[in-house]
Amino acid sequence: MRTDDSTAVITGIGSCLPPRVVDNDAVIARGALSTDAGWIRDRTGIERRRHASPGTSTGDLAVGAGRAALASAGGARPDLVLLATSTPDHPCPATAPEVAHRLGLGTVAAFDVSAVCSGFLYALAVATGLVRGGACTAPLVIAAETYTSIVDPADRGTAPIFGDGAGAVLLRPGVRDEPGAVVATDLGADGGGRAAITVPGGGARHPRHLPPPAPDAHYFHMEGRAVYAHAVRRMTWSSDAVLRRAGWPADSVRAFIGHQANQRILDSVGDRLGIAPAHRYGNIRELGNTAAASVPLVLADPSVHRAVVPGERTLLTAFGGGFTWASTALTWPGVKPLAEPPDAAPASRTAALPSRPFAPIPPL
Repeated sequence: MRTDDSTAVITGIGSCLPPRVVDNDAVIARGALSTDAGWIRDRTGIERRRHASPGTSTGDLAVGAGRAALASAGGARPDLVLLATSTPDHPCPATAPEVAHRLGLGTVAAFDVSAVCSGFLYALAVATGLVRGGACTAPLVIAAETYTSIVDPADRGTAPIFGDGAGAVLLRPGVRDEPGAVVATDLGADGGGRAAITVPGGGARHPRHLPPPAPDAHYFHMEGRAVYAHAVRRMTWSSDAVLRRAGWPADSVRAFIGHQANQRILDSVGDRLGIAPAHRYGNIRELGNTAAASVPLVLADPSVHRAVVPGERTLLTAFGGGFTWASTALTWPGVKPLAEPPDAAPASRTAALPSRPFAPIPPL
């Protein structure tokens, strides 16, 4: 029976990273960028990132992360799959149903969540609400991105920032005072900022069969200065709001994980909240900005699990295109994260027929 303390609890954590490591010098050479490795490191905090190999899709990474999360949870079977991504395998259909199919989950419900870099926390909030409402008992929340598929390698403002990867968590019903419990959430959006983070072409506003509004319209665009200012303010406000809902003072937080967009943004938010540097965790130096996947990839980092005690107060926050923002207060999970390589795509993925037969249709 649902009580006021009922919530969703993280019972498994998984990750999937492409094996190809790309350092700053390689990014510069690939796009013939007029910059140097030190400038990228000093401006963003990024030294390396992962790039998916040709033929590896967002769905391939999502399957790997989902499989790892299920193994971390001891082989539990999900009854829902939510995939947070802004780089889906196709404009239509959503990528989540195919991911569920490839994970062998039969006909469970599956859908995509598109909130750009806030996507994982949006999906986590949705899954938590569904658990609390009794609509599901084991949602698998995945965030996966292949931003190298939409970033212009010759754009100095975006090419050095983004990497590819996926992270996932499996949830179960539980109560607020156990390790891994989602205690409070905060979500927000301001569509007035939509043009600051965008892929202008390819949608219904500028269909692909018409001349593009600009030669680079199908690439990702970002207004860095405007995004920086909004990201700091919105993540700070949202974090304050979720801490108030949880009833936690900021100085009681023992693990702060912000969206891995830029180290200076993360430092500014942490400073404004009054969270000590010793309690801030991230992997931007090694993985760059993996958009929706960045927060769960830190949750899945074994080094963070060695530093944080299960049950300790944890704050997650993110800001992304739209504009969207989100924060979550949770207790640190007491589970062992696992990692899997990208799942090999079915040979017939682009063929007319599915790689395996459709699920049987039940009789009327």
